[in-house]
Amino acid sequence: MMSAETGKITVEAMGSSGEDAVKLYRLHKPDVMLMDIRMEGMSGIEAGEIILKEDPEAKILYLTTFSDDEYIIKALNMGANGYILKQDFECIAPALEAVIKGQGVFGDKIMNKLPELMKAREAYDYAAHGINDKEKEIMELIAAGLSNKEIAGKLFLGEGTVRNYISALLDKLDLRDRTQLAVYYYTEVKA
Repeated sequence: MMSAETGKITVEAMGSSGEDAVKLYRLHKPDVMLMDIRMEGMSGIEAGEIILKEDPEAKILYLTTFSDDEYIIKALNMGANGYILKQDFECIAPALEAVIKGQGVFGDKIMNKLPELMKAREAYDYAAHGINDKEKEIMELIAAGLSNKEIAGKLFLGEGTVRNYISALLDKLDLRDRTQLAVYYYTEVKA
């Protein structure tokens, strides 16, 4: 957990399995759950799915040695707030701080993999999901990493209007936040 007063990160508990992760999350409700992908028994992905099902507001940051495409896609699709590699250990504290502030965090190697994960397939049917042209533009700009302010400036809209469009997109696609929307774009729309 991170103290708002001191800005210091504290470790509430440690476990070695997915089962431990679920039990410890229930017991401590940490600001951010830092978890590995591969663990004894239940995997980190399975544990994350259980935690997010029980607490959709949970924040999970994966720290792993595996940059396997399947793990990345599963972690991001389930709603993880970040995915960084253990060899990037100097990024752990800043990544935890960013996730606490509501940002998604992905190491450089993960970000570089996203284009690889975008393979050509049939065109995405926006209309089937009730997505209009303006929402489509906003989704693309979110996936490109633009802030609400930048999107508003680019599309000549107010920031409040952009927030409304984003809320509508999240509702239509049954997603939780901007990070999931960006991942959805890369894994479903551009995949």
